[in-house]
Amino acid sequence: MKILVVGLGALGTVYSCLLSLSGHEVTGLSRAASIERIKEKGVKVSGIWGDHSVRLSNVVANVSELRQQTFDMIIVTVKSFVTEEIAREIAPLVGDKTFVFLLQNGYGNFEAAAKSITEEKLLLGRVIFGAETLAPGESKVTVIADDVIIGSPKNLINSEVLEEFAEIFRKAHIPTKASLEIMKYIWGKIIYNSALNSLGSIFEVSYGQLAQEPVTRDLMNKIIREIFDLLRARNISMFWPDAETYLADFYEKLIPPTSAHHASMLQDIQNGRRTEIKALNGAVVKLAHESRLSVPVNEVIVAMVKAKESFSLRD
Repeated sequence: MKILVVGLGALGTVYSCLLSLSGHEVTGLSRAASIERIKEKGVKVSGIWGDHSVRLSNVVANVSELRQQTFDMIIVTVKSFVTEEIAREIAPLVGDKTFVFLLQNGYGNFEAAAKSITEEKLLLGRVIFGAETLAPGESKVTVIADDVIIGSPKNLINSEVLEEFAEIFRKAHIPTKASLEIMKYIWGKIIYNSALNSLGSIFEVSYGQLAQEPVTRDLMNKIIREIFDLLRARNISMFWPDAETYLADFYEKLIPPTSAHHASMLQDIQNGRRTEIKALNGAVVKLAHESRLSVPVNEVIVAMVKAKESFSLRD
């Protein structure tokens, strides 16, 4: 397949490297500052999935360099706050047989991308393995809590096509399953990240430490209960019937495999970059306000992360 990976950060590097090694023609779209290094050294993956390296078919800094090309698959791994802009830029590259995978954190990526790309071409992915950037084009896979799940939010893509794509990823040694209930998985990750990513960035400790400390554990419980109140108010169904059922899984099943992991949001703050708080706890606050629902703990968490982000951007 002819594949474009938009964003060669931690996640994009993993996908571009493993799909290329699986025999696909992969082009990477990355920051201008990273291009020469990636062209010279290729992309590399290390960690729990082994050591791999490969030179991509092409690496570019601007979509304009890909004019008059179309791709079978476009994988978007950029931060959620640039989804709408990126979707508008890559729309001319989407052909009749192209599918666009949004493998990003948070709520609203599908809606943002759909402003420029037809919904029948868009798939969401729930990615719950952790990767860290070691250098431009170098990524380390550190943890995995579950398979990647892919699907169409409005079930506009039939299950056979979804399964074909899942098999492509599996052959590239990226554990992946197709689902007709993708939004339940996406919301599950939003809850997970809203508790762990935000507090992990504020307190600068691992997920396991957040769960062990009574004060932060209580804060996570309150964040999660507020989100379940929101889901109930908006009639959004989940795999868990209530917050207490989710919390049992959260502490017993979800945190243990990733207990040593540090939040990607913390890495963004430490590197003076914008965070995705708006698509996580920020989305919870926005949707709650639309439903005239109070979510005070999430509101405070958003304010604290934004303040920390603001201070880091000034340095």
